[in-house]
Amino acid sequence: MEKKQNRQAESVPAIAAQAEQIGQELGRIRRALRRPLEAEIAAGGLTLPQTAVMRVVVRRNGLSLKELSREVSLAHSTVSGIVDRLERRGMIQRRPDPADGRTSRIYPSAPVAEFVRERIPQLSRGPLEAALARATDAERKQIGDALRRLRELLERLDQQ
Repeated sequence: MEKKQNRQAESVPAIAAQAEQIGQELGRIRRALRRPLEAEIAAGGLTLPQTAVMRVVVRRNGLSLKELSREVSLAHSTVSGIVDRLERRGMIQRRPDPADGRTSRIYPSAPVAEFVRERIPQLSRGPLEAALARATDAERKQIGDALRRLRELLERLDQQ
């Protein structure tokens, strides 16, 4: 019993170090996956908050400024300024609310809706697809199995 406790105590620093390493690797992976999307957004002269607003506007077509502020977790005045700038660029439109003419609803322009629905997923998936294409079938299976197992272990923490 005492030997088992000593082994467990010795493994705590090793597990902490491995958790730190895995966390760093996951961060690097997230950055690598975001790089093409961020480059495309920067080329379009958009900020990340503007992109977040556009994603929500496309997903929840016709929402109010208040709803949009809540969805993107930004202050009403901040979102109002973002919407003003995007509207001036023809990326979104404000239309009167049919139920209450005193307020407006926000809609994406057709090119923005297409970009968010089609191009963003391609840009987000592209690096992962390219990397997986370079792996062997066995490596792809190992990666999938390891990630699935890590997710399962993390989900078990929620159940405890």
